[in-house]
Amino acid sequence: MAMRVLQLGPYPPPHGGVQYNLVAIRNFLAGRDIPSQVINLTRSRQANADGVYFPKNWLQLLKFLFQIRCDILHLHIGGRLTPRLLGLSLVCCLLPGSKTVLTFHSGGYPSSKEGKTARPGTLRGFIFRRFDGIIAVNKEIAQLFRVFGIKPDRIRMIYPYDLPELPKDEILPEPIKSFLQNHHPVLSTVGLLEPEYDLPNQIDVLGEVRKKYPEAGLIIIGSGSIENELRERISSKDYDGDVLLTGDTPNTATLSIIAQSDLFLRTTVYDGDAISVREALHLGTQVIATDTGMRPEGVTLIPLSDQAALGRVIEDCLEHPVSLSPPPESARDNIAAVYEFYRELLQS
Repeated sequence: MAMRVLQLGPYPPPHGGVQYNLVAIRNFLAGRDIPSQVINLTRSRQANADGVYFPKNWLQLLKFLFQIRCDILHLHIGGRLTPRLLGLSLVCCLLPGSKTVLTFHSGGYPSSKEGKTARPGTLRGFIFRRFDGIIAVNKEIAQLFRVFGIKPDRIRMIYPYDLPELPKDEILPEPIKSFLQNHHPVLSTVGLLEPEYDLPNQIDVLGEVRKKYPEAGLIIIGSGSIENELRERISSKDYDGDVLLTGDTPNTATLSIIAQSDLFLRTTVYDGDAISVREALHLGTQVIATDTGMRPEGVTLIPLSDQAALGRVIEDCLEHPVSLSPPPESARDNIAAVYEFYRELLQS
């Protein structure tokens, strides 16, 4: 079946869960020689290349939308559902000649103040019902869209992760390589450097951990708006050399860091079912994460913004490490399920 796909969403860098999902879909399509293009929706400004477009403003974004021919138009929304994103959703659904798909990645939205006001008669409900297909990344979001009045046969619950191969002989650059060699145990975290990821708590709690484990270190992978704030916080500590901000790091190197870590941390004030958590479990690394009500089995949970609890759980996990079994092979079929949904929509 002939198919041309256009995805709209955040394109790396920075590397986050939505970005990984978008790229995984594109790589899957490329493996089947299916034309696939991307319009980036973040403030990142790079040169347009290899079918990836970086509009400078909303007018240029609309120009790309009208110029690029596609059979499937797939919009990815993560984080907050802003009026601009709602408006863009409506524009996408009004474009002729393509089937429209929405993946809503905001796992914490159903329990938020806005999510609890979901009704068919809202503007959100009106716009969401214009999409030909909806992909929900967890059961709570699938139920949310039913509350918005979307028919169940137009909703698919598809997890957004594509479990990676174990990294083989990945040569890590400096200073990451030396940091891993000189610190034990190693704690790591991956995500955007934004307030909702509660990263200052991780930096502060490392001081407590180092009282019992004086060679402990923390690696923070990612970039974002509070990078300078985090660097200032780190520099104020007497263990400033034991916290490493790597910035945006290639996916293979990120996976290698996670695999070599003793613990993976996911502390958040607003989160859903994070891809990085699934990847860490798959790589055999113990995970400590804020309880969002939708963490996978095998994660050690802590309360929201509880630094004392985080410190206690870190020490307990280090004292009593456990061996993790990889998730079932079927979990790797998620990206293929998106492709099959595309095919189903084009055949309908």
